[in-house]
Amino acid sequence: MFLDKVTITIKAGNGGNGHVSFFRDKMTMHGGPDGGNGGKGGDVVFVGTTREDNLVNFRYTKKFFAGDGVNGGKRNMYGAGGVPMLIPVPLGTRVYKLLEDGKEGKELLADIVKEGQEFRALRGGAGGLGNAAFATAKKKTPNFSQTGIVTKPYQVRLELNTIADVGLVGFPNVGKSSILSVISRANPKIGNYHFTTLHPNVGITNILDKNMIVADIPGLIENASDGVGLGHDFLRHVMRTRLLVHVVDIAQVDGRCAVEDFEVINRELGNFSDELGKKPQIVALNKCDVADAKNISAFKKKYGKKYKIFEISAATNDGVKELFKETAIMLQDIPRPDVAVPFATLEERVDKNEFHVRVENGEFIVEGPMIDNLIRGVVLSDTESNYYFQRRIVDSGIVDELKKQGMKQGDTVHIKDIEFEWVE
Repeated sequence: MFLDKVTITIKAGNGGNGHVSFFRDKMTMHGGPDGGNGGKGGDVVFVGTTREDNLVNFRYTKKFFAGDGVNGGKRNMYGAGGVPMLIPVPLGTRVYKLLEDGKEGKELLADIVKEGQEFRALRGGAGGLGNAAFATAKKKTPNFSQTGIVTKPYQVRLELNTIADVGLVGFPNVGKSSILSVISRANPKIGNYHFTTLHPNVGITNILDKNMIVADIPGLIENASDGVGLGHDFLRHVMRTRLLVHVVDIAQVDGRCAVEDFEVINRELGNFSDELGKKPQIVALNKCDVADAKNISAFKKKYGKKYKIFEISAATNDGVKELFKETAIMLQDIPRPDVAVPFATLEERVDKNEFHVRVENGEFIVEGPMIDNLIRGVVLSDTESNYYFQRRIVDSGIVDELKKQGMKQGDTVHIKDIEFEWVE
């Protein structure tokens, strides 16, 4: 089974909670605070690997959650960090951000093209501080701690664009898979009917002491660039190649016309992408062992000045070696294309000092990143924590903003799960 597009859900680990405790032993009855901090949540990391060649492993497993951080402990013991989620993906995988409505976003998060390349998609939530971290000269026995940051899940789209030096293109049943089987140890399905190949096959061959990756790109027919047949799904796999070998059935079996087929495929390549239409090509006239010499001569006369043309037969191996020697020589002068590197972040960047006030049904609601961070260390049942909370909402300008929005004596204010009545 072959899968080259999939949507998955990923989530970094939550941070562990800070601990509240005070040192006690047989010699100490009233020791100071010794609650440790919570551990950081695990990260989510995509890793490039050559052990996979498609995304089939994601067919049934759609959720990838990293481990949560462990809560802090007494005697200043820090909680352990969460186990990271390492997600191996085949080379050529691109990671896209999805919009909330499930449609593919325009931001490319990462392009994974090398063995061992890592893309840290999500960072684990920070652990909460234990009560020992809140101790000061004036506040020697804080009886509260901080909760860890709770992370949220994200959806990402994985798309595989096969990485190869050479792409074999042409109509179905022209002999692309047969050529690949001749030059490499690849074992593609071969048959005398259309669409034998239902996914890109990749083989490695060594020519002139150089390893060359060759991909058989299936499914190209007329109007493939508009979504007809299988071509629309697989045309993007040609984008990574540096050189195209355009395979033409010069025997013109099944009533085919070699010239027309050649023009149609080139037109589809150009329609799909200007870059793809301009890629350098070598033409391989396959099935020459059973072709009419007039057809070969007519084709070479029409295109011989623009393209290098080789007469081959995948069935007898004639001319195949010479074709790929020339391919190896041409590749030496074609630079490898630049690839995208991680340049966008999946997590939303937030200002931790940001908050906003809205009025709903006559009640005031305060929200924002600053509130999310503040509320993590608030325990209203603790006098010192309650005082700290009140001081912060005054010092941060929240009270001033509430008054600016029209808050008056007796109005109800909501800050996260905390509801209180304003009293001057």
